[in-house]
Amino acid sequence: MKVGLDFSAEKWPRVIVLTILGTACCIAVAFAVDSYSFQNGWQLGPRPLNNLIIPLLLAPPFFFYLLSKLRQLAIANARLLQVASTDNLTNCLSRAAFTTLVDAYLERVAGKEGHAEGALIVLDVDNFKSVNDRYGHDNGDVALQLIVQKIQSQVRDIDLVGRMGGEEFAVFLPGLPRGSTIAVAERIRSCVCEIPFRPQSVSCPLSVSVGVVTFAGPALFHDLYRQADQHLYEAKRTGKNRVKAGHHRTAIAAIAN
Repeated sequence: MKVGLDFSAEKWPRVIVLTILGTACCIAVAFAVDSYSFQNGWQLGPRPLNNLIIPLLLAPPFFFYLLSKLRQLAIANARLLQVASTDNLTNCLSRAAFTTLVDAYLERVAGKEGHAEGALIVLDVDNFKSVNDRYGHDNGDVALQLIVQKIQSQVRDIDLVGRMGGEEFAVFLPGLPRGSTIAVAERIRSCVCEIPFRPQSVSCPLSVSVGVVTFAGPALFHDLYRQADQHLYEAKRTGKNRVKAGHHRTAIAAIAN
């Protein structure tokens, strides 16, 4: 296994290495200033040892303090970015972050290759209001967390999972063909049904209705989301706990259990 130091702005190796390099530069500058004369050119000054001792005493504390503060600032910025882009209940992407990332992907792929393939899945928890009303919002939050865990267990590392609001979630599957997308949607639906959710020691089955839109070619997020939401509505209307799917720019195809 390849092991290497992490020199990112939040890590200590960067502080240490830059402190050493900064100190070395100060020593080099001290020797250069002390050794050059317009009359005699380059030659060591009368006390060359001072050019080493003084920078070694002053430069390391200065650089270490300055770089440590910059490290703390980098950590704070990273945490702020994570808070801004992550749903604090489920730890998946927020709606704004999810939308931005999907739009950026579609724009980048379409701009460079002129062709994009993948799918957008929109899921809504069935009868979630009754869960909150009967068992309380705390248990409702637990249900949402369990459902997100199941969703994330069925997708790839490159796929995006976001909370669009309330009990509605979305999954973006870049580069996945239509047949595989339907299989992922069905696995998610099936896994949610298997969640052993027992609030107040009472068995409470969970399920999701799923709308899917696949695409092959240029696409915009708001178009994909609108079509996937239409399929989701159809899944709700025709009995819930099922998948309805269609293809962007083509006639709607439906798949139901």
